[in-house]
Amino acid sequence: MHRMIFAGSLLLALATSAMAGQVYKWVDAQGVTHFGAQPPDGQEATSVNTSVPKPRPSLPLLDSEIEQQQASQPASKPVGDQKAIDEKVKAEVATQEAERRKYCDNIRTNLAQLQNNPRLRTEVNGEMRRLSEEERQSRIKDAEKAISENCN
Repeated sequence: MHRMIFAGSLLLALATSAMAGQVYKWVDAQGVTHFGAQPPDGQEATSVNTSVPKPRPSLPLLDSEIEQQQASQPASKPVGDQKAIDEKVKAEVATQEAERRKYCDNIRTNLAQLQNNPRLRTEVNGEMRRLSEEERQSRIKDAEKAISENCN
């Protein structure tokens, strides 16, 4: 609870500091730190520096600076593991997407054949037989449904 009050008063102080200028910090009798635009009566308060330094322009790093940064950063295994996991997931998603595209292409090809050829034959139990018009229409509806559900 005290942390929420502290965070809220800090945000309020920083927001008002952008408009007002001077911010004061003090600790009350319960040990809670407060910030405000005016110091409290009868209590010691310190002035808080709220000026934000201007960002310096970014210059290209020298090779020695890059090596120094890389050497100073600890090698964290979880980041590497996370990258490996991300790559694995990306590969799986790409594989699934390729399979989906292939499935959609096949369904669209089948639908075009069903719509354009009234006399189609199919193999049933090793024997070829002609599809009836009802079977053909049923397969057309099934293909259209599969396309609408799976292929954007």
